[in-house]
Amino acid sequence: MFFIRLLSRLPMSVLYLFSDFLYLIARYVISYRKKVIDENLLHAFPEKTPAERKSIRNKFYRNFTDAFFAETIKMLTISEEELRRRFHVVNQEIVDAPVKAGTSSLMMAGHIFNWEMAILGVALHTEVDAETVYLQLNNDFFDKLMLKIRTHFGGIMTEKKAFRRSMITMRSQPRIVHLAADQRPPVSDSRYTKEFMNRPALFFEGGEVLAKKMNLPVFFGTITKVKRGHYRFEFEKLAQPPYSDHAPHSITDEFCRRLEENIRNQPDLYLWSHKRWRI
Repeated sequence: MFFIRLLSRLPMSVLYLFSDFLYLIARYVISYRKKVIDENLLHAFPEKTPAERKSIRNKFYRNFTDAFFAETIKMLTISEEELRRRFHVVNQEIVDAPVKAGTSSLMMAGHIFNWEMAILGVALHTEVDAETVYLQLNNDFFDKLMLKIRTHFGGIMTEKKAFRRSMITMRSQPRIVHLAADQRPPVSDSRYTKEFMNRPALFFEGGEVLAKKMNLPVFFGTITKVKRGHYRFEFEKLAQPPYSDHAPHSITDEFCRRLEENIRNQPDLYLWSHKRWRI
């Protein structure tokens, strides 16, 4: 941890030099999950030429090494001033407003780079408590490292199993709850099959169930990469109570529609190396 903290204090420009090297390794030496990426892109963008899909894949490798190495390591010690300069949050006040009025807000987003920076960005910009639900990593060292990074500006991190127990406090302790709603759910969870990027995919509907059961407003976060190391995160209302006239899966369906739009606008920012469409 001490070595990583020292590494984190290097200027971003230096960390990007390391990322450039890792990009070359990922793309040309080990071809990191190339078959998975190519298959995912082929199904998602059948209208594009092979050259266009190859371009997306190569840009993905660049975003992948930038996000998972340079930017994530930097977030361990990044200053408030630098984060505000690099990560611009739009409409944070509309997500904060229900919490200030006594009702929790649900925030749903997908695995668009750099979602880790979004956790810090929201914690820094919000005027209320912000909680992110996460899955514990198998490696204890990296799990502790990511918790250090994600709580750098006071954000609350709650492991998924613990969150199921803490949901009862959402009425007495209103807060923003951030869900990465495009994760592939395990077999043990209730799952919904939905057409997503031209293929059936499984979705966990915890956000939908929670919103409708507790009458919570839901917001979607769109991530846009402005330039290397600089992002824009814009909130829009996705759904609001009352939900009595909503069809089943209405919130999940709308989340998928907006996430697809976010992906199609900047396709190289999505996590194509994940086996997301495995049924």
